[in-house]
Amino acid sequence: MSEQSRTLAVLGPTNTGKTHFAIERMLGYRTGLIGLPLRLLAREVYDRIVAVRGPSVVALVTGEERIVPARPQYWVCTVEAMPEGMGTDFVAIDEIQLCADPERGHVFTDRLLRMRGQHETQFLGSHTMRGVIASLVPEVEFLNRDRMSQLSYAGPKKIAKMPPRSAIVGFSVENVYAMAELLRRQKGGAAVVMGALSPRTRNAQVELYQNGDVDYLVATDAIGMGLNLDINHVAFSSLSKFDGRRMRALYPNELGQIAGRAGRGMTNGTFGVTGEAPDLDPDLAQAITEHRFAPIRKLEWRNARLSFGSTDALVASLEARPEHDLLARTRESDDLGALKTLAEQPEVAARATAAPAVRLLWDVCRIPDFRGISHVEHAGLLERIFCDLHEGGRVPDDWLARQIGRIDRTDGDIDTLSKRLAYIRTWTYVAQRKGWVGDENHWRGETRAVEDRLSDALHERLTQRFVDRRTSVLLRRLKQKEAMVAEVSDQGDVTVEGEFVGRLEGFRFMQDKTAAAQEARTLQQASLQALAPHFHLKADRFYNAPDPEIDFTEQGGLLWGKEAVGKLTPGPDPLKPQVVAFVDDEAGADVAQKVQRRLQHFIDRRIATLFEPLMTLQRDETLTGEARGFGFRMVEAMGIIPRATVAAEVKALDQGARGALRKHGIRFGQFTVFMPALLKPAPTRLRLVLWSLAQGLDQFPEAPPPGLVTMPVQPDAPEGYHDMAGYRAAGTRAIRIDMLERLADMLRAEDGRGGFEAKADMLSITGMTLEQFAELMQGLGYKAERGEREKVKPVDQALAEAPADAAAAAEDPAPESPLDAVAEIPDQGEAPIAADPEAEPEAVPEIPDTPEEEVAPGETPETATPEIEVYYTFTWAPRANRPAEGGRAKSRKPQAQGKPKGKPGSRARKPQEGAAKGPADRPENTRPEKKERIDPDNPFAAALMGLKTRR
Repeated sequence: MSEQSRTLAVLGPTNTGKTHFAIERMLGYRTGLIGLPLRLLAREVYDRIVAVRGPSVVALVTGEERIVPARPQYWVCTVEAMPEGMGTDFVAIDEIQLCADPERGHVFTDRLLRMRGQHETQFLGSHTMRGVIASLVPEVEFLNRDRMSQLSYAGPKKIAKMPPRSAIVGFSVENVYAMAELLRRQKGGAAVVMGALSPRTRNAQVELYQNGDVDYLVATDAIGMGLNLDINHVAFSSLSKFDGRRMRALYPNELGQIAGRAGRGMTNGTFGVTGEAPDLDPDLAQAITEHRFAPIRKLEWRNARLSFGSTDALVASLEARPEHDLLARTRESDDLGALKTLAEQPEVAARATAAPAVRLLWDVCRIPDFRGISHVEHAGLLERIFCDLHEGGRVPDDWLARQIGRIDRTDGDIDTLSKRLAYIRTWTYVAQRKGWVGDENHWRGETRAVEDRLSDALHERLTQRFVDRRTSVLLRRLKQKEAMVAEVSDQGDVTVEGEFVGRLEGFRFMQDKTAAAQEARTLQQASLQALAPHFHLKADRFYNAPDPEIDFTEQGGLLWGKEAVGKLTPGPDPLKPQVVAFVDDEAGADVAQKVQRRLQHFIDRRIATLFEPLMTLQRDETLTGEARGFGFRMVEAMGIIPRATVAAEVKALDQGARGALRKHGIRFGQFTVFMPALLKPAPTRLRLVLWSLAQGLDQFPEAPPPGLVTMPVQPDAPEGYHDMAGYRAAGTRAIRIDMLERLADMLRAEDGRGGFEAKADMLSITGMTLEQFAELMQGLGYKAERGEREKVKPVDQALAEAPADAAAAAEDPAPESPLDAVAEIPDQGEAPIAADPEAEPEAVPEIPDTPEEEVAPGETPETATPEIEVYYTFTWAPRANRPAEGGRAKSRKPQAQGKPKGKPGSRARKPQEGAAKGPADRPENTRPEKKERIDPDNPFAAALMGLKTRR
């Protein structure tokens, strides 16, 4: 060592620039060596120096990484990997207070006592080392450095209220993962930094934090060892840790070392607690903020002058006691424990008999247990490596290739990949040892490539699990206050900055439902900000869209294509509903007004088109008096009024008024006054919606399917539904009102008092079976009597079933046979009526007996059961016997249906002498002659009555 050599202790709290000062001093010399506590920090410092001086003059040496150019000038190493005897001009040891660490302290103490630079040596660390350094290092100079920013205690904080740019510190893998998962759910994610991560994974995670992809960092106490990050707040999730032997509380200086990472440069920082960590004692918090800690009294020490004569001598030298009072022999470390275990193995003992073999055994025992397996398993691996090296001089290539091949897989979860990374670190360490493998460059490159692949896969899994990239990207862009770009697909999917955020349904943004509460607020804010121009463009397209693209639903909704854009609400008039547009408030008032106006125009035009007869009736100024009043009634009722409810008004209308109303398409039916044009499906659907709005219904009844003449009565339907649907309820079924009027026309020709049967035309227009028709007639006020009779076959069917000779006779009757004059047989199978009822027809060929093969077993042709048919006889029932019609007003009984004019129960008029007293007294097949009666609702009959009056 030259006479000008200087030993300097640069002491101070964190964020004083000690490491930066040492690097600057080292680069001022031709050669230099710096030892750092973590390989992560070593890699960071290496990259900084390479950026200044280039890779050709900078070497990096750690336990698992070795980058050594041909002529290096500056060596960046972990403290354990610092090469001895280099003779560099400058030497620096960072975080020198780790001399007191139970696990690694003896290594730092050895560097403090024995490693020096030719011109300058620096020890960087805490003020707590001042006393021991002064005692153990002669002629040392002290340089105190003050913290560049203030550190203050912020107390407990929940994760949900954690400020951005915070680091949460945990002391176990499980605790780190739990905190990171919680931050992902509430804050969009966090980067993860642990000492066990490979430099590549650690750097990728730190980059997530440093570039603003995430605002939070979850780390172990590794961040306390000189990692330079932009941290504003440090929160402890626990105040105790497992030190390899037991759980213990963190020392104040340890808390201060970690808390001091808050604040960088001139930026002040804060620290506190979170999760289950208790609040700090005020005195402890003050000590941390003022950087006042108890001085270190003892340093961990292990003898560096080792004896390799035998394994026993080596163990004895390692267990030697220190000669200075400030030094304490370190507890048994892992390498010493492995040495003792292997020395007891017969094969190892047989090989380790000379100094070179003992030295080799000690080098093998110093392989760290990266895998964290049991002591016995680790010792077994070391034994295999030692035997191979002792016997062949190197680890066999085929065995090494198999070990690496089993690890070279990137599938699996975070824990699986972390274990593989720990395993590959063992073989990376082996490959870095000079002379242990055959082709050192090949195996170093191979293990490095596998570690890189595993590191990238682990970074990807960590990011997938603990970072919601969507939220983090949006948060970063929001903080940058730059215009964000949103894209909307044809299906309405919305992406902002390439991240899916939800769907645009009409003019409302429906954000992704999978987002958590905090994430949802971010999505909403970012999405609506980015969607602002899309809302305006879409509103313009909608305003110019043709009416066929817009429609209403049966529940009063308004659709543009398949997108809900509004709904109908009651207005001042049933035919003038109002519109409520579905538009997000953030879209702006202009967009909302434009959408609302377009929807109002649509519904107004749709009503004017489908209800054109009503609109024309409403605007007709020529209608006066009773006709004008009745027209208003029709408009209010939207074209359908049960006649029973307006019987007095109809009776008050003269023929002129009726004629004027008929010109507008109004039909005065026996049961209903209606406008047939408004019974079509489209007006009916709209009428039900408008009526439901006017009634204030919560659930709108649906319109009947188009084309149905009858339908089942809806028992739960609101009162008035069947009328508005264009039907009249009768029994369990409802019949369309226009078909009901056609049926009423047919019934006028029947004898309602004497009874009649249903005709085929009646069943045809209603589309009902005979039983359904009977129920309908009862609902209309008729009495239906069921009967059975032998079915009479039509003549053509009888002839078809007759024997061949009978059929031939029927095909060629005598010329004078009255069968030539048989009238056309009706469809319903009634017996034919002869053209001349007085002529005696010849005997009709007798219908032959049923063929034997068609007779039921046990019967004879003479005893075969005849076919029976069911029929109904309908008679007009008195009002008192009519069934109720669902609570609605009963229609007026038509006089043309044979109803007696006297009141029920009153005495009938005395018949004139010689007149028939009843149906039984009348001649067969005769009916009483009816007086000519003119229907006032028939326009042609009304005109005829007017002519008779003028005569």
